[in-house]
Amino acid sequence: MEQKLKDIRQLNVDQIAEYFESIGDKAFRAKQVYEWLWKKSAKDFDQMTNISLSTRELLKKNFVINHIAVDQMQRSDDGTIKNAVKLFDGMTVESVLIPTDKRITACISSQVGCSLDCHFCATARLKRMRNLKPDEIYDQVVAIKEQGEQFFNRPLTNIVFMGMGEPLLNYNNVIAAIDKITGDKGLGMSSKRITVSTVGIPKMIKKMADDEVKFNLAVSLHSAINETRSSVMPINDVNSLEDLADSLKYWYEKTKRKVTYEYVVWSGINDKKADVEALVKFCKIIPSKVNLIEYNPIDEGRFQQAEDSAIGLYVKLLESNDIVVNVRRSRGKDIDAACGQLANKI
Repeated sequence: MEQKLKDIRQLNVDQIAEYFESIGDKAFRAKQVYEWLWKKSAKDFDQMTNISLSTRELLKKNFVINHIAVDQMQRSDDGTIKNAVKLFDGMTVESVLIPTDKRITACISSQVGCSLDCHFCATARLKRMRNLKPDEIYDQVVAIKEQGEQFFNRPLTNIVFMGMGEPLLNYNNVIAAIDKITGDKGLGMSSKRITVSTVGIPKMIKKMADDEVKFNLAVSLHSAINETRSSVMPINDVNSLEDLADSLKYWYEKTKRKVTYEYVVWSGINDKKADVEALVKFCKIIPSKVNLIEYNPIDEGRFQQAEDSAIGLYVKLLESNDIVVNVRRSRGKDIDAACGQLANKI
């Protein structure tokens, strides 16, 4: 039976050094290899040109680099790119490049499928298969970084964990990936340009605060009324708005950083004045801002975009209460790359 080779990216630099010492080679080779893996994003050992051919052949006999592959790529009329990313075990996730005049943003997945049952989200219709490993998250970022340079001649500026899956249910791997993305021995991106979006898991929000993370926090809120929120996001039944508010107060006390609420307004669900007033009250718990997101229907069911008048009411009441609000128009709708549409259709 053929023995499976170990993915060298599962090893830290000390473990790679131990390997080189075990074969009678110099330990400093580990730093060279590690730099190729995480700073230069090498996809195979042959790219490691400052390492001797014999050493590269030895690495190939003992290790693999289980790099992702962009299996399919779709380009939207507005420039948005959606990638179907094939993982080493044949499973697929999706990532999205979102271009604007000033930014190239990577929307990254953290799980294959999702275990949460948000009724408005296409990804929720896929059962969660597994968590992504740190290298699989990192590779999505590198792929979009390369696409930004290739198609727009611009660098990657921002990363949002708003793709498939719930990042806080894959916490350790997400944190490890961000360390590789932001570290001096990795891509060196600023943590301030990374946003992790969650449905709101109070104990994990508190853990992030305790861990003194430097990235931004966004919460998919969609209603500040428990009954309404539970009707669209069943996780609210076990993680109520009161518990969420408590964790967000803890977050702000520890980090002194405001939170962003991601909020979709649906016709007949959360488009009344009472819904807006509840959001205003919730926003005053800690310093915050609101992104009102255009909804992208996944079928002809109950979730449909609210009228412009409802959006206008939200903007008016939020702004009159000195709460920053932005209306986000969706990108990539024509290729099912917009918010809530990622479902492995391509």
